[in-house]
Amino acid sequence: MRQTETELAQVLRTGPFHLALRTALSVRGLPLQRVQHHLAHRGVKLGVTSLSYWQQGVRRPRRAESLRAVAALEEVLALPDDSLLRLLRDGDAPADGDRPAGRSYRSLMEASGSVERLLAAMESPVDGGLHTVGHQERVRIGSRRELAGRTSQHVVRAHRDGVDRYLAVHRGDHGCDPSRIAVRALENCRTGRVRWDRDAGVLVAELLFDTRLRSGETYLFGYGFEDGTGGAGGEYVRGFTFGGGQYVLQVGFDEAALPVRCRRFAQASAGAARGARADLTLTGRHRTVHLVEESVRPGLIGVDWDWE
Repeated sequence: MRQTETELAQVLRTGPFHLALRTALSVRGLPLQRVQHHLAHRGVKLGVTSLSYWQQGVRRPRRAESLRAVAALEEVLALPDDSLLRLLRDGDAPADGDRPAGRSYRSLMEASGSVERLLAAMESPVDGGLHTVGHQERVRIGSRRELAGRTSQHVVRAHRDGVDRYLAVHRGDHGCDPSRIAVRALENCRTGRVRWDRDAGVLVAELLFDTRLRSGETYLFGYGFEDGTGGAGGEYVRGFTFGGGQYVLQVGFDEAALPVRCRRFAQASAGAARGARADLTLTGRHRTVHLVEESVRPGLIGVDWDWE
């Protein structure tokens, strides 16, 4: 089934390169031999095998002549200038070209060692074979100023075949007890293994999909954590090891514990200064604030607040 212009616009924004190229070929309805013919008319020599490898993610264009061919491909496929080349620049780190460039947990959180050990115990690859297309998260702060819980509706895209699960990381506030935190599989998934580190206050939950994805397929699922086991907190921070996709965060407060001021912020890493600060207005009726990040970069995004 041929993919749509909407899907093409989305994957040109989020990548990765090989998926964007494959989607463009599908939408335009051009077989590789015809693409090769059009390139030749523009003075660009490129084999069908190379084109096939590029769209599968087996190889990645890096040499100067290959990058000139990619620029010509944008013209042949009627794509915006620099749309494919940008994806190559943004995701240049991986040698095999099968996932977006990312950062380690160590650069994002103090409890990174615990998270890495828990993920390793579940035999998870670094990125799980998925990248985010869209993520909407709702956080609840309780009457004791504690992190009561959070829920997520998550849309991901597979960039390799056979992906059938997602590992969600939850970090509670100071004094939390991960063994008492409940994992909720809410939509299109079920709970698998759950592991935690009590000292670090970190829990990792395996969410099993209802299907096994092929590369390029999207999947929507919902999940949550019921916490309430920690002390009073003053912020909620979300770490992104990989960029791409839209992120929406809403923080809601119990009417018995309302902050006097809320702000959004971003950080390049856990030790970096907080930037992109902006005040957020607490809604009167629903007692919530929110932020929208249209295209996430690797790093940290969050909301903090003052109680007095």
